[in-house]
Amino acid sequence: MSTTTATYTVVGMTCEHCVASVSEEVSAVAGVTAVDVDLASGLLTVSSDGSVDDAAVHAAVDEAGYEVAGPPTSK
Repeated sequence: MSTTTATYTVVGMTCEHCVASVSEEVSAVAGVTAVDVDLASGLLTVSSDGSVDDAAVHAAVDEAGYEVAGPPTSK
C-alpha cells in the first residue's frame, strides 16, 4: 500500500489544547497513520495507508469541536 496525505484547513483553533483535541480525534480514524496540525496556519495534514476517508476526517474534526473549511488537497 502507498501512503496518501491530505491537507485540510481547520477553523476555530486558538491554542495548543485545540491542536491536541483535533490530533486525538483524527488519529482515531481508521487507516490514519500520522496527523500534523499547524496552529498558525490552521492546516491539518493527515497521512494514511491508501486513501483518506474525507467524511471520517470531517466527522473527527467536528467531534473535536472545530470545522473543516473547503475541500482537502491531496498528495
